Amino acid sequence: MHSDYLEYEVRAKTRVAEPIPELEKRERVEEVLVVFTAVEREDEKDASGVVERATEEVVSVFKKVGAERVVLYPYAHLSSELASPGQSVEILKGLVQALGSRGVEVRRAPFGWYKSFSLRCKGHPLSELSRKIRAPAREEGGAVKKKSKALEAEEKAESQFFFLDEEGGLVRPKDFDFGKERRERENLRRFFVYESEKRRAVDKVPPHVELMKRLEIADYEPSSDPGNLRFYPKGKLIKSLLEDFVRDSIAGYGAAEVETPIMYSTTHPSLKDYLERFPARQYSVAGKEKKAGKEKKGQEKRQEKVGQADLFLRFAACFGQFLMAKDASISYKHLPFRIFELASSFRREKRGELVGLRRLRKFTMPDMHTFCRDIPEALQEFKKQYELCIRVLEGIGFSAKDYEVAIRFTKEFYEEAYEEAGGEEEKEEERGANKDFVAELARTAGKPVLVEQWDERFFYFVLKFEFNFVDALGKASALSTVQIDVENAERYGIKFVTADGEERSPIILHCSPSGAIERCIYALLEKAYLETEKAGAGGEGKGVLPMLPLWLAPTQLRIIPVAERHLEYVEEVLPLLSKIRVDVDDREETVSKKIRDAGREWIPFVAVVGDREVERKTLSVTVRSSGAKGKGTREEVSAAALKERILAAGLRGKPFRGLPGSYRLSERAKFVGA
Repeated sequence: MHSDYLEYEVRAKTRVAEPIPELEKRERVEEVLVVFTAVEREDEKDASGVVERATEEVVSVFKKVGAERVVLYPYAHLSSELASPGQSVEILKGLVQALGSRGVEVRRAPFGWYKSFSLRCKGHPLSELSRKIRAPAREEGGAVKKKSKALEAEEKAESQFFFLDEEGGLVRPKDFDFGKERRERENLRRFFVYESEKRRAVDKVPPHVELMKRLEIADYEPSSDPGNLRFYPKGKLIKSLLEDFVRDSIAGYGAAEVETPIMYSTTHPSLKDYLERFPARQYSVAGKEKKAGKEKKGQEKRQEKVGQADLFLRFAACFGQFLMAKDASISYKHLPFRIFELASSFRREKRGELVGLRRLRKFTMPDMHTFCRDIPEALQEFKKQYELCIRVLEGIGFSAKDYEVAIRFTKEFYEEAYEEAGGEEEKEEERGANKDFVAELARTAGKPVLVEQWDERFFYFVLKFEFNFVDALGKASALSTVQIDVENAERYGIKFVTADGEERSPIILHCSPSGAIERCIYALLEKAYLETEKAGAGGEGKGVLPMLPLWLAPTQLRIIPVAERHLEYVEEVLPLLSKIRVDVDDREETVSKKIRDAGREWIPFVAVVGDREVERKTLSVTVRSSGAKGKGTREEVSAAALKERILAAGLRGKPFRGLPGSYRLSERAKFVGA
C-alpha cells in the first residue's frame, strides 16, 4: 500500500517473536510503500529465488508509485501455508539486503510480535496492489529453466504509464482525473490497474463461461491439454461466420490470402533467433533419433541413423509469411505489399490464465503483414489499419465505448521527427515529431487512451496499439492490434528493389484486425452480460435482454406452432424466409415452455402460429431487441414483411451460413444438459 505514513507499536510477544531492542518497538515512517508479507512453505525450497523475484516486484512498484522508502511488514494472515519462523526471518532479511543493494531505503517491522498499526493509503489507482511471488521454475538438475530472451526482457522491462487526452497531452496517472464522466472512465481506470499490476491469473470464473456452455457454444475438453476447447454446432457456426467476416474485411482492404504450415523446425537459423525475440510460450514437439534398417541388393543389411529435427507449433503466422516473402520478387512498385492468413496458432499460456474463451492455448487469429518501403509509409499504413480495426470491430458488434485503447512505444521513437511519405525535401523545422502522430490516434479514438512508454526497445517493434475489452472481473484482453516491426525483414532476408535498382529491407506491419476469433466470442458474451446489469443467472432478469448480434445468432427466427395442425401452414411459410436462419419448435411441449426456451437461447425473433395466424396468413412475432425486463414486444406481420425487417436489422452486408442442424427441434440432439 502506497501510504502517506505507517505507524506501528509492539504490544506483545508470540512464541516465535524475534528479539528486538527497545527503540524498534515503536516507529512512524512517512511517504512509504508498505509491503505486507507472508513467507510460505513453498518458498523454503528456493529462498534465494524467491528473494530475487520479490526484489524485482517491489522495486518495480516502488518506482511506479514514486515512494520514498519501503517497510516490509510481516503479515501472517495472508496465507495458511506459512514457512517456518526461522526461514521466514531469513528470507525477510535477505529481501531487506537485496532491496538495499538496489538503492531502496528499506526497514522491516519486527517478526512474531502482536502490533497495533495505522496507515493512511494515498488512494490513487496504484496505491493498493498485490503480488504472489514464486521462485523461478527449475530443471531436474536444479538449473533454472531457460526462458526466451523476449520473455526475460518483458519481465525486467522498465516502462512508464501515461494517459493521452483528446488533445494529445500526456498526463501522469497520479494527475489524471477519473472523476469526469465517471461511468465511461471507470473502464479506463480498471484497464490501467490491470495493466500496471500485470496480474493475468483468473481467480474467479467469469460470466461468459456459464453462457458459452448454456448457449451450446463451447466447452472444456477434458481429454485434451487445457486451453483447447470443443465447439458445438452453434459455436462452430458463430466462429465460422466471424472468420468469414474478418477474411472478407482483410481481403477488401487489399491483402492476398495465403496458407503456411503450422509446424516448424527450431534449427532453422531465422526461426531459432525469432523464437528468442517473441514472448510466446511455445508448444515443442521433440524430435527423436531412430534406427531404420535398409537392405540393398547384394549387400548386407546395414543400420542407418535417421535424424529428425525438433519442431514447434506456430504461435503466430508471422514466420511462415516471412519465409514466403523472402522468396518473393518484390519491387518498390508493389509496396505496400500485403498478405494474410486466418491461422490456427498455439501458445502454451500459463494454466492459471486459461479460463473459458478469454485466453486459449489453441486459437484462430487473422494475421496480416504489410511490407512498406520506410517508416513514413509504415506510419501511413498504420493509421489506415488503425481505422480498419475500428471498422472490423464495429462490424462484429463493438462500438468504441466497448473497448479501451492502449498505445505503446519506445521513448526514442516517440521523440523522433515524423516525416510524411515522400517528404524527404521538407525542412526539418516543418516536420512534427512522432508524438504528433500518436496524438492523432487518440483524437481518432475520441477519448483518453492509455500509453505505455518503454525506456528502450526489447521487442521487434517500436510502436503498437491494441483495442482492449475489459470484462466483468476487470480483466483486459486485446482484440485488434497493429505493430511496426523494424528488425524482422533483415533477420529473414526479405528485400525489395528500389527505383534505383538497389536492394533494401522493408518495414513490416503486423496487424490482427479482430484479434483471436474465440476472444471475440468471449467479449460478445461478456458484453451481453454487462449490458444486463449482471442481474440473475447469465445476466438475465432486468434491464435490456442479453443478445448476440443478429447476424451471429445461430437461430435468427424461431416459429412455434400452437398445435400440430398448424405445422402445414408453417411449412408453407418457410420458403418465403430464405437467407434467414429459421427453425421450428415442433416438440411435444407447451407453448409457454417453448417460448421460455427460446428466451434462454437468446433467439432474436420468435413467431407463434395459431388458428388466427393461419386464417390471416400472418405471424405473431416477439422482437427481443425491443423488449426489457424479461419481455420483448409482440406484433402481427406477414412473412414477407418479417423477412424484410430481419434483413434490414443487421444481415445485409454480412456473411450468411445455414442452420447448424435440422430446422425441426424434435430432430436435434442436445449437447449440454442432456
